[in-house]
Amino acid sequence: MSAPYSHKNLAEVEDAAVKFGFGDTHESRFANEDLETEQTGLSVHRVKPGKRQPFGHRHDDVEEVYVVLSGSGRVKLDDDIVELKRLDAVRVSPGVARAFEGGEDGLELLAFSPRRTDDRGEILHDWWTD
Repeated sequence: MSAPYSHKNLAEVEDAAVKFGFGDTHESRFANEDLETEQTGLSVHRVKPGKRQPFGHRHDDVEEVYVVLSGSGRVKLDDDIVELKRLDAVRVSPGVARAFEGGEDGLELLAFSPRRTDDRGEILHDWWTD
């Protein structure tokens, strides 16, 4: 790390959802490289109104905490579906599959976790269908 602190506007972090062809449903900005984090993982996600992330994911060894910044929606956690609103926080244990859905105003949230480059997670395609 070159300086004892880092500063970055999260809107300026590359949108991985667009990069991988998912820009029609959501934004996902992973700030670890931009902030030069060593121990903390941080990302911001925006699920568009009435849209659902096109896949679920889970981690083997990483606990994550999600905090709703604005909007509303739902999260599917294994077989449970939880309604979300502004300032709700959700802790997700390792091994639990999850995906988010935006309500009528969309859903904007921050995700925090330990930074673990050896646990990128498992992507679960077609996981949340109804």
